[in-house]
Amino acid sequence: MARKDLAQAKDAKKDEFYTQLDDIAKELKYYKPYFKDKVVFCNCDDPYESNFFKYFALNFNALGLKKLIATCYNGSPVSGNELLLDFGTTVDDPKKVAYKVEITEVTDTNGDGAINLADIQYLMQNDKNVISILQGNGDFRSPECEELLKEADIVVTNPPFSLFREYLAQLDHYNKQFVIVGNTNALTYKEVFRMFQADKIRTGYTNFNVGMYFAVPDTYEKFHHIENGKKMARVSTSCWFTNLPVKRHTDFLDLYKHYTPEAYPKYDNYDAINVNTYTDIPCDYEGVMGVPITFLDKYNPEQFEIIDINPHFFSIVEQGLPKPKQLTLHNVGQKDPYARILIRRKK
Repeated sequence: MARKDLAQAKDAKKDEFYTQLDDIAKELKYYKPYFKDKVVFCNCDDPYESNFFKYFALNFNALGLKKLIATCYNGSPVSGNELLLDFGTTVDDPKKVAYKVEITEVTDTNGDGAINLADIQYLMQNDKNVISILQGNGDFRSPECEELLKEADIVVTNPPFSLFREYLAQLDHYNKQFVIVGNTNALTYKEVFRMFQADKIRTGYTNFNVGMYFAVPDTYEKFHHIENGKKMARVSTSCWFTNLPVKRHTDFLDLYKHYTPEAYPKYDNYDAINVNTYTDIPCDYEGVMGVPITFLDKYNPEQFEIIDINPHFFSIVEQGLPKPKQLTLHNVGQKDPYARILIRRKK
């Protein structure tokens, strides 16, 4: 195997975190009206393991989907085998190939009055048009997967954390609606930060600080517990990102505290005051304020303007100006705030 392929395989193993069905259902229930008559694409999702595929297949009719597409990246070591797919090929292990699944209709084939996994399994084993082998490795950046993306209306998945920037850039390039799982650290990426500034992305409905449990391969040494025979790892910095409407981001924060120089000291090296939590934002200060990154979970672009972010200062650097040092509050004996979103109230 070439060195590049080895590196990609190594990165892929680190990126295998499989979202639980309950977490998917809790978040997606808020977007149900947006799925009607739409083509949904899960482009990082092997039906053997993907609960995203399972959710949309089981709720295909309830959501009124026009079409469901799922593609996988050369199979995966996390094996649930719930669907027991048969490719009708000579491949010894069908999960070692990349394939796509396209569903345009789901019926109650066993006549039990409900759509369940048995109906999905029957559909995929008996309809030759549903499942097909991909020519490439199923990477979301491959030409054939990119063509499928062009067809889609909404993308819903848990993309590789290590490729999040590239993944999101692709969605933005094709102007696709999306609901995806990501890491809160992505908020400090230049590309993601710029999308927040432009109101092209926002956090989802699930609480920002909760984190989520993910199924991981048996080869993972670090995990939290074992559930139904699978290793489960907790990622405390995981959250949902979307460009669909989220009610919380249209609500105005109730601001009731008043500004005083003593309660809101200025930074030593930047003309802004420090605010320790979004609930402390003063109602009568019109200058720039430094707030924790968690503010973005409450951010309403009608109420606030995002100016920049510490310690990166993307806006200042892009103007060709010297990058300020990390914000400090030494004059009042406080610790240096590490990551701060610099905001200003809109009049």
